Amino acid sequence: MNLHEYQAKALLREAGVTVPEGRVIRAIEDVDAALDALGEGPWVMKVQVHAGGRGKAGGVRVVRSLDEAKSFADGWLGRRLVTLQTGPAGLPVETLYLEPATAIARELYLSLIIDRATSKVTFIASDAGGMDIEEVAAKTPERIHALSVHPAAGLMPFHARRLAFALGLEGAQAKAFGQMLKGLYEVFTRKDASMLEVNPLAVTEAGELLALDAKFVLDDNAGFRQSAILEMRDEAQEDPREREAVKHGLNYVTLDGDIACMVNGAGLAMATMDLIQLEGGRPANFLDVGGGATAERVAEAFKLILSDGKVRAILINIFGGIVRCDLIAEGILQAVREVDLRLPLVVRLEGTNAEQGRALLAQSGLTIIAETDLTRAAQAAVRAAQGEI
Repeated sequence: MNLHEYQAKALLREAGVTVPEGRVIRAIEDVDAALDALGEGPWVMKVQVHAGGRGKAGGVRVVRSLDEAKSFADGWLGRRLVTLQTGPAGLPVETLYLEPATAIARELYLSLIIDRATSKVTFIASDAGGMDIEEVAAKTPERIHALSVHPAAGLMPFHARRLAFALGLEGAQAKAFGQMLKGLYEVFTRKDASMLEVNPLAVTEAGELLALDAKFVLDDNAGFRQSAILEMRDEAQEDPREREAVKHGLNYVTLDGDIACMVNGAGLAMATMDLIQLEGGRPANFLDVGGGATAERVAEAFKLILSDGKVRAILINIFGGIVRCDLIAEGILQAVREVDLRLPLVVRLEGTNAEQGRALLAQSGLTIIAETDLTRAAQAAVRAAQGEI
């Protein structure tokens, strides 16, 4: 689960990390009070969406007067911001964040992630922070520094010194950097984050360190013990189909293709999408109904993928291990009848009770393309999406 910048900064502030004072704006009427509270300008106004690249998309601007601030608010509130990370549909803008402008001498990059390979929290830092950190990683990887923290020992002073020196920080700045790392590590571990990013981490002209932007991602598996963070959830920033999938215990991710996939098992789902792509098609989604899928869950999954208007064909790929293929077939037929399906449907059933499942589909009287070979099933789905079947 993602947080907005202003929410992430509130968590950092509680942990003693230095962040600029700011005000949330949700209506043009909020602008006057926000400017009065922050004092003399200039100020920075930022669109609040769950995506990076806001600055390049025009969602961040320095404003120097009340009129400029109101013009920015009027231009964005109630509209959608499109960045490289949002896709062409963009994300709705319902909140802006206002901060005093900062005189920046240097921009650094700092983040914390969980390294699955080492089972450790890892700091990623660079002396080249800002909007183009991805380009830095691609073109000058030597400027990216990684340092892992053993969970039993926790963050140690030498960790801070090593990263501070790598970033060119000395003396009072290195000491302040150590305190900042301590606060960030505390937020990351206590709040069950899977990612925490500060970009840019600014060195001001006065020599101070300031977290000018912050991204926080909660590990959803820890939501049961982070109720306060769950209350910050902004469902308007989430894909409605993905939200609906969670209610039914489904793993669903929207993609930009036109061949919908329904598969049991994440690995099989990935292989199915790869095969569709290999055969010249484009997957419309990742959808894992789980190893213990029931007919009811399959029916809900079917309705979910049909709510995507881009879909031109559907490929169902079920391997019956724990799950019985005849139960899956019943769910497919139940969903097809409920939604009055008019799209080509390719079904591949293998494993437990696969013969019974295929018999149910054949006896249904519905137009279903049944395949036992996954490659042929993918080829049929691609042809169907292209209007050849």
